[in-house]
Amino acid sequence: MPHRTSLVMNQLKQVHAYNLRNGIIEHNKFLIVELLQFPNITYARNVFDQIPHPNVFLYNKLIQGYSSQNQPHQCLALYTQMRLKNCPPNQHSFTFLFAAFASLRSLIHAQILHTHFVKSGFQSHVLASTSLVDLYAKLGRLTFARKAFDEMHDKDIPTWNSIITGYAKCGDMEGALELFGLMPSKNVVSWTAIISGYTQNGHYEEALSMFLEMETEKGSRPNAVTIASVMPACSHLGALEVGKRIEKYARENGFFNNIYVSNAVLEMYARCGRIDGAREVFNEIGKRRNLCTWNSMIMGLAVHGKCCEALELYEQILIEGTAPDDVTFVGLLLACTHGGMVRKGRELFESMETKFKITPKLEHYGCMVDLFGRAGELQEAYELIQTMPMRPDSVIWGALLGACSFHVNVELGEIAAESLFKLEPWNPGNYVILSNIYALARRWDGVAKLRKVMKHSEITKAAGYSLIEEGGDIHKFIVEDKTHPSCHEIYALLNEVSTKMKLQRNETYSGLELEELCTLE
Repeated sequence: MPHRTSLVMNQLKQVHAYNLRNGIIEHNKFLIVELLQFPNITYARNVFDQIPHPNVFLYNKLIQGYSSQNQPHQCLALYTQMRLKNCPPNQHSFTFLFAAFASLRSLIHAQILHTHFVKSGFQSHVLASTSLVDLYAKLGRLTFARKAFDEMHDKDIPTWNSIITGYAKCGDMEGALELFGLMPSKNVVSWTAIISGYTQNGHYEEALSMFLEMETEKGSRPNAVTIASVMPACSHLGALEVGKRIEKYARENGFFNNIYVSNAVLEMYARCGRIDGAREVFNEIGKRRNLCTWNSMIMGLAVHGKCCEALELYEQILIEGTAPDDVTFVGLLLACTHGGMVRKGRELFESMETKFKITPKLEHYGCMVDLFGRAGELQEAYELIQTMPMRPDSVIWGALLGACSFHVNVELGEIAAESLFKLEPWNPGNYVILSNIYALARRWDGVAKLRKVMKHSEITKAAGYSLIEEGGDIHKFIVEDKTHPSCHEIYALLNEVSTKMKLQRNETYSGLELEELCTLE
């Protein structure tokens, strides 16, 4: 295949040379189109610059080519040249330019182009107007996107999908869902935009619920992007059975070959406690693995306490010549934390900048504070916090406070807690942990003082809850919950189980007593 590509490229160069020798400039237009299909945009641009008066078709082709390669400044330069050479853009020009300008991240440029678009009279063109809506949405300017959307007389499904995706990416899932409900007709992209939006914004129950609803709809079968979007919801909810069912669907429809889908399945198994299943998927992916695959597997092994296996994978990454990133090191430091490998953790943390030029982030400092704290190196953990180049957040101080609780260090515990009280005054957990430290150190005055503060500030501990998967549905239970529709049957079964456990325990104790009597005789 590379040989054939080289052969065709040589033929095109010969055509170009022939055109130059014979002064046949018109044929260069065909040549530019062919070069852009390779793509060899640099060569195409050189040929383009030799044409005295290129038409709008050629400008559009080149703008489209630069846009596909994420070179928005080149698109801007070509558009400027068009206007200077009195080559009026058409509706296709604006479609490609709107798509390109999203990468510029400049509202001013977007508004100037929007003004030219309106003055050119192409607002009735659905594709170009949709591209404008998409531009503002990608810039995070929902007000402008919504105005452009509302001003459109004709809207097709891609138009609706663009505005819904914009709302979802900006975290306004209420607005996205409202628009989704107003759509005259929906396709798989519409459903995926909502599911993906819920997942990206941490609304995992809603994401899974929407996917299950989509399955009942006719004409909107989930595609690879849908699967990759809903799998993280299954991962975070621990919905293993639903996840396995979705995996089966993905395999049956040929989506498992998509690396994003297979990576999502791997992570689902790892997060749901099936690390062996994750390892099987990891091995099945084989040579298709990307860095995300390696990172997910390392993280999964680290969380499951398989620290040595996680570090072995890291060595394998280096042997294969893949460069680790900041996410890789989060997994590795987590592995060291769970394995109590303080020296190895220090070595990896230091290698981030010295060997790989990766600047440690808050997550890496959090892992190191946790590593030192669990190992009892509280002073070293505190000194690291003091030397951090960024302001420590609640995770950093929370890791230190947790370590102080385990090792009963009142002095550093108070410092960590004071910082947490400022960062998250609404969180009762920090007061409870400090109170426990005081209690373990028999500082009853401190316990009484904290209780007084909590009572005065009306800080109450939030009720814990559990998520349980049953029959493909996720059920949420709060302590002493009576709101579940099947609560009477649930409590009846719990009482039955509790009674059987008590009977079993009594029988065990009775057996022990009888055995002791026989021994005495």
